[in-house]
Amino acid sequence: MAKSTKSKGRRSAAQPTPNFHGHDILSVDQFNRESLDYIFEVAHEMRVLVERFGSADLLQGKILANLFYEPSTRTSSSFMAAMLRLGGQVIPINNVQYSSVSKGESLPDTIRTLESYSDVIVIRHPEVGSATTAAYYAEKPVINAGDGVGEHPTQALLDMFTIVEELGGVDGLKIAMVGDLKYGRTVHSLTKLLLDYKVEFTFVSPENLRMPNEILDAVKRRDHTYVETEAIQDVIANADVLYVTRVQKERFTDLAEYDRVKDFYVVDEELMQQAKEEMIIMHPLPRVGEISYAIDDDPRAAYFRQMRNGMYIRMALLAAVLGKA
Repeated sequence: MAKSTKSKGRRSAAQPTPNFHGHDILSVDQFNRESLDYIFEVAHEMRVLVERFGSADLLQGKILANLFYEPSTRTSSSFMAAMLRLGGQVIPINNVQYSSVSKGESLPDTIRTLESYSDVIVIRHPEVGSATTAAYYAEKPVINAGDGVGEHPTQALLDMFTIVEELGGVDGLKIAMVGDLKYGRTVHSLTKLLLDYKVEFTFVSPENLRMPNEILDAVKRRDHTYVETEAIQDVIANADVLYVTRVQKERFTDLAEYDRVKDFYVVDEELMQQAKEEMIIMHPLPRVGEISYAIDDDPRAAYFRQMRNGMYIRMALLAAVLGKA
């Protein structure tokens, strides 16, 4: 059975540390401010550990099965680096064709096989709900590394950690999300995670790539307001966080539709002249032209620091679910 639980209440001096030991990490719905503060504290400690010593033996003797049914560079490598820096080992299974695992072996059988060899399983799969299915059949902890257009909880956690590390906190910020908001699982998860904070949302996209209604409904239910617009020029001057996403060609069935919107937004030097001095640009990467390379040297460009933060967050999560945080 799936082992994940949703934390309730907020942490006080009398409350115990949030317990992730043996739990799955499947959705941002599992987290509140208490548990986020805990994970971010551990991630910051992991950052200090890496910067001072490079690695540790915290997870020596533990094995991670890294199961990726979709191509991945950053997420897969980040989890592998996180496990190796903590002294553990990795079984890397990358670029798996959907129907080619052991000549058509089912997902439940694959998961049961891999947990025979490992202590924790990370899975990326093209079908929404696949991580939950994997967790149902696994006795070992399962971490969702992205399920189709559904959720990408560890990306949302590293995004939030980046905002905290870069700007000192979250409350009071103006968050602008730009680009493919329909298919972008990163913005879906990040929006849900931000609902526990006092932030202002602006969703910037072409009409056919708007944020899904279920995400907008969740924003309304939590008494947040939001603005939708197609014009990035309308929001750049006030944004504290500009979260840019690529238009995902692999999610389109009509390539003509993709061609119409693929270059809809470009963040360049001219646009950034209108932005605040104290703000950050984020991107889950890879980029395909939506942020000019000329922006990379701008101190407000946080996307490569964001990627490094992913390793620290994943180190924290692996240590937590294996009872070593």
